[in-house]
Amino acid sequence: MTPESSDSESANPLLKRDSDASPETGAAVIARHAKLAPAGPGVYRMFDSEGQVLYVGKARHLKKRVQSYARGAGHNNRIARMIADTAAMEFVTTNTEMEALLLEANLIKRLKPRYNVVLRDDKSFPFILIARDHPVPQILKHRGARNRKGDYFGPFASAGAVGRTINTLQRAFLLRSCSDGYYEARTRPCLLYQIKRCSAPCTGAISEEAYGELLDEALGFLRGESDEVKHRLRALMEEASEAQDYERAASFRDRLTALSHIQSHQGINPHTVKDADVFAAHQEAGQTCIQVFFFRAGNNWGNRAYFPRADKALPVEEVLEAFIAQFYDDKPPPRHILLSHEIAGQSLLAAALELKAGHKVEVLTPQRGEKRDLVEHVRTNAQEALGRRLAEHASQRDIYRRLADALDLEEPPERVEVYDNSHISGTNPVGAMIVAGPEGFQKAQYRKFNMKGEDLTPGDDYAMMRQMLTRRFSRLLKERENDEEDKWSMPDLVLIDGGPGQLSAAHEVLEELGLTDINLAAVAKGPDRNAGRERIYRKGKEPLMLEPRDPVLYCIQTLRDEAHRFAIGAHRTRRKKGITASPLDEVPGIGPTRKRALLQHFGSAKAVSRAGIADLESVGGISEHMAKTIYDFFHERG
Repeated sequence: MTPESSDSESANPLLKRDSDASPETGAAVIARHAKLAPAGPGVYRMFDSEGQVLYVGKARHLKKRVQSYARGAGHNNRIARMIADTAAMEFVTTNTEMEALLLEANLIKRLKPRYNVVLRDDKSFPFILIARDHPVPQILKHRGARNRKGDYFGPFASAGAVGRTINTLQRAFLLRSCSDGYYEARTRPCLLYQIKRCSAPCTGAISEEAYGELLDEALGFLRGESDEVKHRLRALMEEASEAQDYERAASFRDRLTALSHIQSHQGINPHTVKDADVFAAHQEAGQTCIQVFFFRAGNNWGNRAYFPRADKALPVEEVLEAFIAQFYDDKPPPRHILLSHEIAGQSLLAAALELKAGHKVEVLTPQRGEKRDLVEHVRTNAQEALGRRLAEHASQRDIYRRLADALDLEEPPERVEVYDNSHISGTNPVGAMIVAGPEGFQKAQYRKFNMKGEDLTPGDDYAMMRQMLTRRFSRLLKERENDEEDKWSMPDLVLIDGGPGQLSAAHEVLEELGLTDINLAAVAKGPDRNAGRERIYRKGKEPLMLEPRDPVLYCIQTLRDEAHRFAIGAHRTRRKKGITASPLDEVPGIGPTRKRALLQHFGSAKAVSRAGIADLESVGGISEHMAKTIYDFFHERG
C-alpha cells in the first residue's frame, strides 16, 4: 500500500484557510483531484473545509471513481450533499481491490466519517480459552489478543453466555478454572470440588493422565463431537451401573445432564451449519438493525444486535455490505457467512476475508433448506430487536404530533383506540379494542367483545365491526346520561383495521349515535399484504399512502399489529374454551364439584344425558331435586 498524500491539513493546500476566504468546495474541487488520482486500486478520502473526513471509499480504479463524482449529475441526495461539502481528497493505492476493501473497513472504523455506514458498539467478543501454559490446563474466559498459548473457542455473544457455558462445562468435565497461583497453593480440595465442578487435580484427587482424558472429552465437545462424547459417557454409565458402582454411574449421569443442559439452552442447533456467522438486516422507520448469530463446531454461541449509523436513504443491502467488512476488521472470519440479502460485492468480500483469514471463506445468501430457515429466524430477531429499539427511543409525543399532521387532526391525539376482529370461517368471532397514547399502550383499557346475535352472519366483518362499535359507544353514552365516571374515555382518534367498507360501517354507527366529532380512519393492508404499502382511508378524502420508512407509518403499523395480536389471542382463548366446553356447564345448579362427580361416575357428559333419575341420584352430592333438574334439562333439550 502506497500513500499518495498525508493525513495532515498542512499537506493539502485546499484545506489552508486565511482570514478573507473560505476553501472552495464541490464538484470543481473533485475534478482537479481527479486529474491527479492514481489509476489502480486503492482507497480515497473526502474532506470538508474544516479538515474533517466526510467519506472513505474504495475503488478498483481510483481515477474513474473520482471522475464519476466530478460529473456532478445523476447522484442521489446523499452523494450530492457529500460532493457539495468536499474541499479536498486524498488517496492510498493498494496492490489489489481486496486489500483496498480491508483498508477501507479499517479507516471507516477508525475515522467514523459522516457519510459512511459506521459500525457502533463494536467491543471485542469473549472466547473460551483452554490455557496450555501449565501441565494441568485451565478453562477460562478470554477477551482481546490471543497471545496466550492454548485452544480458543467462540466467539460468544456476551460475557454472560461464556460464563454460563464454562459453569456447565465444569459440571460436565470437571476442569479447573482457578489461576495458576491459586492452584499451586492448594493443600486440600476447594469448594468447587465439593459441589462437583472440579476434579481437584491440585491435591492429587485425580491424576494428570486422568485429567488429560477429561480435557480431551471437553475439547471434543467444543469441536463439535458432542454425540461421540455423550455416547462414550453413556457407555461408561451403563458399565458402572452393571458393576453396581452406582455412585460412579451417577457421576456420569450428572455429566450427561450437564451436556444436555448446554445444548438445550443454545436454542437453534442446525445440522447443516457447523462453522458460520449468520447476518440478517431489517430496516424500519429510517433505522437498520443487523442481527448476528454465531455457530462454531455445530454449537450456537449466541447472538447480538447492531444498529449501525447510516444515511436513511441507503438501501439495506448497502448497509449490510459495509457493516460486514467492518465487522471482520479485527475478528477472524469463519468458513461460512450466511446473509439475508444479496450484496453487490459478495465475491470480493469473500476473497478479502480469505486473504485475511488464511483459509477459504464462503459468503452465501441461502435460497432454500435449513440454511434459509436459519437466516429467516435471524431476520425475525433483527425485526424484533429494531422494534424494541424504536419503541424505547422514539419520542412518542413527536410521533403523535406528526400523526396529527398526517391525518389532518386539529391536535395530537391523547387517546387512540384501534379495533380489529378475529375468527375462523365465522366461528368463535371476537372483536378487540386496544388503547394507546403518547405514553404507550394502556393495556388496562383493552377490551374484547364476544360477537353474538342470531342476525350475525358468520364471517361478516362489517357486521362484527358495527356490533363492536355499537356496544362500545352505546356504553359511553349511557355512562354520560347517568353522570357516571367514564370508564372508557372518549377517544381522540379511532383506527379501524380494514378498508373503505369497514370505514363506512364505522361511520354509520357513529352517525346513528350522534358521535360525528370523533376522528376516524381505516388502515388497509398493502397489495399482497405487504407491510409498508398500507393505505389509510378517511371519509371524503383521498387515500393516504405514507413513505415506507416514515415513523408515522411505523406508529400506525405498530398500533394495528397490537390490535391484531390482541384479537387473535382473544379468539384463541374463546376457541379453546369452546373445545373444552361441556353441556353440563349449562345445567342450572351444576358447579365444578358436581360436574366432576358426574363425569367421574358416568365417564362423559353424553352418558350423563342418557342416565335416568335413579342413576343420577346415586352420584354423591346429587339430590333428588338436582337429579330431576339434570334429567329434565337433557330431556327437554332432546
